[in-house]
Amino acid sequence: MNKVIIGIVAKHRNLEGNRLLTTISDEVKNAVFENGGIAIGILPTQNQMELIEEDKSYVADKILNKKDKENLIAQIKLCNGIILQGGILSDTFEIFVAKYCYENDIPLLAICAGQNNMVRALGGTVKMVKNPEFHLQPNKEIVHSINIDKKSNFYKIVKTEKLIVNSRHKRVVDNVGGLNVSAKDEENNIEVVEASNKTFFLGVRFHPESLCKNYKEHDAIFKAFINACKI
Repeated sequence: MNKVIIGIVAKHRNLEGNRLLTTISDEVKNAVFENGGIAIGILPTQNQMELIEEDKSYVADKILNKKDKENLIAQIKLCNGIILQGGILSDTFEIFVAKYCYENDIPLLAICAGQNNMVRALGGTVKMVKNPEFHLQPNKEIVHSINIDKKSNFYKIVKTEKLIVNSRHKRVVDNVGGLNVSAKDEENNIEVVEASNKTFFLGVRFHPESLCKNYKEHDAIFKAFINACKI
């Protein structure tokens, strides 16, 4: 049986001397392979890094030239589904990828900062969380729990109303941009968003790739995503 191809959108890192490095998380890559998919990289072709420091009016045509967009689309078309990774910073091309996936009903899983770019692609916004010292804890396996809407597609995946999660972020979704809210944390911050009218269009604030080996609910997220890519 042919395996599905999952494109992981690479992120920029700024090295000393303003040299750029594009990176893909080993944990994300491994979660794809371990659940029966084939992971490949979606690589930006911009000549320089364009970072999103805050939510502003975003117009892809002002950022990406025709060749940039054509190269991204050609890579996406090689794949059955796309993952937007987490990370400290976001690149503007991530918003273009999320919007293209939404408009063409390509399964998309967006993690942490990837969720930011998913909602930005649909006109939503993010904001700084009120207590970043609590939510930005990259060295803790579990930080808090989230409450899940039983009517959501996300509930059908994890099959529980309460889920324990990690937390490595300073920003949270403010305006969902037309997406549905599937889960919130104990402080009422939005944790999971989805588009119920798409094959699979899910954004999570936490990092299931770090928990999927030890928690079946987090592994179920990758299983459901890869299964959706087979349709």
